[in-house]
Amino acid sequence: MQSRILAAVVVTTFALASSGCDTKPNAAADSTAAATAAAMSADSAMKAAPPAAPALTDANIVFILDGAHVADSTRGVLASSKGTSKDVRDFGKMMAGEHHAMRKAGQELATKLGVTPMAPSGDMSEMDAKTELDKLTADAKGKTWDQAYIDYEVTYHQAVLATATKALGVAQSQELKDLITKAAPIVQKHLDRALEIQKKQLM
Repeated sequence: MQSRILAAVVVTTFALASSGCDTKPNAAADSTAAATAAAMSADSAMKAAPPAAPALTDANIVFILDGAHVADSTRGVLASSKGTSKDVRDFGKMMAGEHHAMRKAGQELATKLGVTPMAPSGDMSEMDAKTELDKLTADAKGKTWDQAYIDYEVTYHQAVLATATKALGVAQSQELKDLITKAAPIVQKHLDRALEIQKKQLM
């Protein structure tokens, strides 16, 4: 209600300022109509706008990071055997080993803090990871497979870094912040290596 009133006041003030010394009999009526229309529009916009996403909790952050490690480690195991080039197979082995280690560290911290991983509202990460793994599993091996895998890993690690940055800003536990800070350079290393392989594939 206050927003509707404020919108009406703003538009009315603008209308009056625009009309200056207009002495036409219908000037006031036009201003009132404009204010009413603006108030209705503002009210409709508020109803149509989606609610703001709730802030991530430590339980949400642990869930997201754990899921990312599981997904990347699982795809890495697949790449280590299905990859055509040595670069891709070695990259897969690195993904499987280092993400497994980071997951273990995260689980140990969650246990220490007494935090039970909890998915954020509307989270689709597990379904997305399964969809990608199913696709990579079904696709025939070869250079095209290698490229699809590395292209996905580039995009995925960029997203993980962005998520880690967001999580670092909202995490409540200092130990969780420290874990994220420690993991970030490793994820960045993975991204850099994926970009190197991607560039070689295009040559």
